[in-house]
Amino acid sequence: MNVIGIVGWKNCGKTTLASALIRELSSRGLTVNSIKHAHHKVDVDQPGTDSYRHREAGAREVILAGGQRFAIMHELRDANEPTMDELLARLGPCDWVVVEGFKSHKHPKIEVHRQECSRAPLHLEDASIIAVATDYPSEFSGPGFDLNDVSGIADFILSPRGP
Repeated sequence: MNVIGIVGWKNCGKTTLASALIRELSSRGLTVNSIKHAHHKVDVDQPGTDSYRHREAGAREVILAGGQRFAIMHELRDANEPTMDELLARLGPCDWVVVEGFKSHKHPKIEVHRQECSRAPLHLEDASIIAVATDYPSEFSGPGFDLNDVSGIADFILSPRGP
């Protein structure tokens, strides 16, 4: 399973680039899965729904299935948050996994950094960042891309010099 991460500070364009990269890779005939890490409480289910009531009653996992998709909701209860490796193991077969977030995990990552971002680039401290996508000339020693060059970024990750 090939994994590429998209990392950066809040509001720097991670989701925009991750979504565009997923679209680009998919348009090239590749099967792409994704993992999105959130630092806040996440709930895809709403109070009052049947599946919500199942979870509240104590179910560890609930699958909500419909004609076009299904979602598995897994209650951690008092367990630790799963690691990225544990989440990757739960995904179905695919050509690529695009991971948004998980900054501290040591997988190959592309950093998104905008000139307006007041925080220092992550690549200064993270050797697992293999490329940067910016809206300014970066001092990164490796490959650098314009934020909008999604095709070039896809070419890079699919090339032998990519991850």
